[in-house]
Amino acid sequence: MLSSVPLIQGVLFDLDGTLVDSAPDLGGALNELCLRYQRTPLSPAHYRLFVSQGARGLLQAGFDIQPGDLFYEELRDEFLALYEARLSRESRLFDPIPALLQALEEQHVPWGIVTNKVARFTQPLVNQLGLFPSHGCLISGDTCAHPKPWPDPLLAAARRLQLDPAHLIYVGDDERDMNAAQAAGMGGVIAGWGYLAPGSCPIDEWPACAHLQHPAEVLDLLPTH
Repeated sequence: MLSSVPLIQGVLFDLDGTLVDSAPDLGGALNELCLRYQRTPLSPAHYRLFVSQGARGLLQAGFDIQPGDLFYEELRDEFLALYEARLSRESRLFDPIPALLQALEEQHVPWGIVTNKVARFTQPLVNQLGLFPSHGCLISGDTCAHPKPWPDPLLAAARRLQLDPAHLIYVGDDERDMNAAQAAGMGGVIAGWGYLAPGSCPIDEWPACAHLQHPAEVLDLLPTH
């Protein structure tokens, strides 16, 4: 139950690990980079743990390197170029997502996407997957000055949907998603079908209003239309 949300009038979603299973292409790009530098590729089970953390997390997993380290920026740029070349080669919507989005459309519930993935990748990816909402919004990681866990992107989405943040929920699979939702005054909903990378605290301590196991359960949180 979302007792702290007065009346849900719209739904915002994270992209990677919530709407789209993009791990095969993100992990595939990382493994291409690993082979280029004669490092051992990661198994899908391994790299899926870091997909929600983007290039930073994947490079940490594959190369034990992080922002500020020598050659980090060069490796990051190589990784992003490899990923761009295979953006939707294997990435797909999670199986129940099309039915969920269709139901939101039919019930005239505004919805949108808020992701830390920059527009260079989000715009072609949502187009290739036929994902762009017909009456919603797309907020990329470089749309605002500060990405999640700052609340700025979620507040920008609320403005575009012309809804009070208090009447929105944000569905995501990362601790940053829940922190951003809390900071924006929205109800955070954990996408239990996503990647759920371990964060700074256990998942059951994330500041969320609900933890769902199936995308269709999002509809149970909405008032009757």
